[in-house]
Amino acid sequence: MADDQPSAAFPQAAQVASIASPINFILLALLVVLVYLRLRPVPPPTLPKAPAPIVFRTFTPPTLKPYSGLKNMPVYLAVRGRVFDVTSGSNFYGPGGPYENFAGRDASRGLACGSFDEDMLTKDLEGPLDDLKDLGSDELQSLQDWEDRFSEKYLVVGKLVAVGSEEATKAMS
Repeated sequence: MADDQPSAAFPQAAQVASIASPINFILLALLVVLVYLRLRPVPPPTLPKAPAPIVFRTFTPPTLKPYSGLKNMPVYLAVRGRVFDVTSGSNFYGPGGPYENFAGRDASRGLACGSFDEDMLTKDLEGPLDDLKDLGSDELQSLQDWEDRFSEKYLVVGKLVAVGSEEATKAMS
């Protein structure tokens, strides 16, 4: 009788759990993929290219004029003789923006008077710079506020001098 019944020490083949089941292969593959993703070498992060260096220079009204944002040029404008690079605000100061008349020009009078019309700009680029002596105290305060705002937000890239001045002659040589 002892030979007729299977031994309790050796279970039948159907009752033995095998480690070679499909679910175990899937879990093992998932583990290998996760370990690979965690331990694989990561390329070093690449830094964005630095912007081209901006050299402080002396501008005259005719040499400032091309910096209006057209033909992939940066957008510069002058306020009280200081030239600001407003390229980062080109949606305002560049082509199609509400202040586009000021791009590449001395914007002092227009900003002081709160007018963005073409008639606020100096027509004679070869003539003397606008001395702003006829502005009232409110207009001068408005201009100062604009200049402060530009100083906080944009880089000064140069100064604006009249054509034929000693500084302009020195800058051209």
